[in-house]
Amino acid sequence: MNTLSPHSVAAGVVTSAARAMPDVMELATAFKSAGFELALVGGSVRDLILARPITDLDFTTNATPQQINDIVKSWADTIWDVGIAFGTVGVRRNDFKAEITTYRCEIYRDESRKPEVSFGTTLEADLLRRDFTINALAVRLPELEFVDLFDGVSDLSKKLIRTPREPELSFSDDPLRMMRAARFASQLGFTPVVDLLIAATDMAQRIEIVSAERIRDEFSKLIMGEFPTVGLEILDGTKLSEYLIPELPALQLEIDEHHKHKDVYEHSLIVLEQAITLESTHLPQSQPDLVLRLAALLHDIGKPKTRKFEAGGGVSFHHHEVVGAKIARKRLIAMRYPTEIVDAVCQLTELHLRFHGYGQGQWTDSAVRRYVRDAGEHLVRLHKLTRADCTTRNARRAAILAATYDDLEQRIAVLSEQEELNSIRPDLDGNDIMEILQVPAGPIVGAAYNYLLEVRLDQGPITREAAIEQLLTWWKSQK
Repeated sequence: MNTLSPHSVAAGVVTSAARAMPDVMELATAFKSAGFELALVGGSVRDLILARPITDLDFTTNATPQQINDIVKSWADTIWDVGIAFGTVGVRRNDFKAEITTYRCEIYRDESRKPEVSFGTTLEADLLRRDFTINALAVRLPELEFVDLFDGVSDLSKKLIRTPREPELSFSDDPLRMMRAARFASQLGFTPVVDLLIAATDMAQRIEIVSAERIRDEFSKLIMGEFPTVGLEILDGTKLSEYLIPELPALQLEIDEHHKHKDVYEHSLIVLEQAITLESTHLPQSQPDLVLRLAALLHDIGKPKTRKFEAGGGVSFHHHEVVGAKIARKRLIAMRYPTEIVDAVCQLTELHLRFHGYGQGQWTDSAVRRYVRDAGEHLVRLHKLTRADCTTRNARRAAILAATYDDLEQRIAVLSEQEELNSIRPDLDGNDIMEILQVPAGPIVGAAYNYLLEVRLDQGPITREAAIEQLLTWWKSQK
């Protein structure tokens, strides 16, 4: 009995899938009628073989961007040309969405942050310039001819990441490919081959010419993958992390205050893995959470700056959460992350140690209210981060910490039901303050509002009459 080869199986899967998509075949027929080639290519083909979800399809052609426009303008409902400088035209027809790119190659000059794009004329040359063999797969359309020039199917079956040509040439053309190898390791669980890792290590500094935005996007995809610690270890092993987020490898020089881990870097990776587990197992359930994952990775980033050797041989990192929040803000801004992500990660970093005061003595209701108020909309993330930060190997200590946090969450739930903690406000609003004190809008009203907010946090809800009395007492002290 003959057994089909992986290549034959892959070819059958992809060509059958393409044949079953009427829009794909119609688009291919339109290009052929106009005298041009068209091929389904890259990640679309790879994911069809791996049975991974596909949202968009990628095509390549020998038609120029203007010729692509001419061919699809009467066929597509919508056309967009955001990537036209790189030879890419986007099309949509009903629910069908695709990007069509002219055969091309991209080359970075030594000091340039933007690649120079030149168009090619053959599918073979286009596939040769692709990043990895697993992405250098294509199906010629409408002929349904499967093309695998570099044994990409074999690498898929072996779960290997390899470049179609010498990695030094590939990385020289686009240094971001070094980082992309780590990203695919994170997303797919594949392993880069040795010569790729050696080339990335030797050429790591070249990543500096890539724009911060492209690096940010790759890093986000890496950390949102199924195996992000695998990708991070590749960045570390190739020294790429020293140019991307140098604060991370710096953690390897530190020993945490509990003396339970090899180093703070290893601890941070464990926290990241545990936070990922809590994304789906700790209510409310959620999808992969970029903010939580960044916070888990960076929560101890302030330790190198705050390390202090204590008498008796101990090591402390006092206020590393505050220092770490500042360092994280600077790094994330440099990576061009949106303000809302930067603020959220820094807020979680600064608050991640707050809970440990709870276990040292029962918090008052006031302290619980402040914990909820300071966490704000990120309270659930803070729950998950704090739980993930417990990496002790002492089972008894771990159980005590978990039970203590269970108790805190229960108290938050009870107070939330009684007092609507998620929307804590003073018992008098700004209009009340202006009317009672007979003052116009301005700094005085803000100061009075903040004072009454502190009263609310300390005492919980009080009557309107009691709030007015508190306000007048405060106003008398100010005058």
